Amino acid sequence: MKIPQNIDRLTKLDIDFIGFIFYEKSARYVDEVPCEIPKNIKKTGVFVNENIQKVIGISRENNLDYVQLHGNENIEYCKKLKEKNINIIKAFSTDENFDFRTTCRYQAFCDYFIFDTKGKNYGGNGLKFNWKLLENYKGETPFLLSGGILPEDAQAIKSFKHKMFVGIDINSGFEVKPAVKNISKIERFINEIKK
Repeated sequence: MKIPQNIDRLTKLDIDFIGFIFYEKSARYVDEVPCEIPKNIKKTGVFVNENIQKVIGISRENNLDYVQLHGNENIEYCKKLKEKNINIIKAFSTDENFDFRTTCRYQAFCDYFIFDTKGKNYGGNGLKFNWKLLENYKGETPFLLSGGILPEDAQAIKSFKHKMFVGIDINSGFEVKPAVKNISKIERFINEIKK
C-alpha cells in the first residue's frame, strides 16, 4: 500500500497485519512506510531476495513488526535476521510438486509461514493452488493462506480446516489498482468471514 488516505481507511477495519512492498520490481513498491499505523496492526515489510543488511536497516528505520520474505531466502538468511530480533514470515511457493518437509528446517527461525501459489512472479500472480495440498503440512509453525483469494472465497475459507491455519493474506483480488485497496470490498469480506 502507498496512499495514506487508503491506508487510513483500511486500518479502521478489523485487520491484524498491513504489508508494504520493499521489492523494487513490484508495482506496489514503497521505499518507506508512508504514514503512521495504529499499534494494534502489525507493520510488515515484504522483501524478495534482498541484501540482508538492507532488510535490517529498513526494518529498523520503519519500526517494522515483521519482515515477510517472499523469495528464495535460505535458512541461514532467516537465522541472521532472527539473531537481530526480527520477526519473520516466510513465504513458500506452493504447487503439486512442493515438498512440505522443506519448511521443517525454517521452523526455528520463522514466526509464520505463508503458502502462496507458485507462478512466474514472486507473489502477485492472482492464482490459487489446491488447498488440499496443505494436508501434507505437518509442521508446528502457524501459517497464512495466500494466492488468488477473492471476495467470493469467504465460504470456502470458513470451511477450510487445518490446526496451524491462522489467517489469510489478501492482495490483488481486493485492489482497485496495484497498491490501492477496495476498502468496501474488504469490509464486506471480513464481515462474511466473521459471520
